[in-house]
Amino acid sequence: QVQLVESGGGLVQAGGSLRLFCAASGRTFSSYAMGWFRQVPGKEREFVAAISWSGGSTYYNDSVKGRFTISRDNAKNTVYLQMNSLKSEDTAVYYCAAGRKYSDINYMRGYDYWGQGTQVTVSS
Repeated sequence: QVQLVESGGGLVQAGGSLRLFCAASGRTFSSYAMGWFRQVPGKEREFVAAISWSGGSTYYNDSVKGRFTISRDNAKNTVYLQMNSLKSEDTAVYYCAAGRKYSDINYMRGYDYWGQGTQVTVSS
């Protein structure tokens, strides 16, 4: 069992930066791939980024490549999402997720555990 708690969201102007945090409980955190997804009202939850259990491999949605960076610290049971050059279209609730289905790492079905989400609002 893994419990996830996101933080770090907020209001930022376009072009600014935010860093999201996802704190995980459980001794098996380091065995899970971790992902970030986002969702706006009326739309499906969208893949943003993912990182392998070791941190050696990362994956990004094309819309955030070069602007967002996912990383993890297994000693601290924490995964991060550094978001730079934010745009108004990045406004969403951001969710952290943990899973072991690497073949589906870009999809919601690849994840077993989800956090409650943190709101990110980018003003133009």
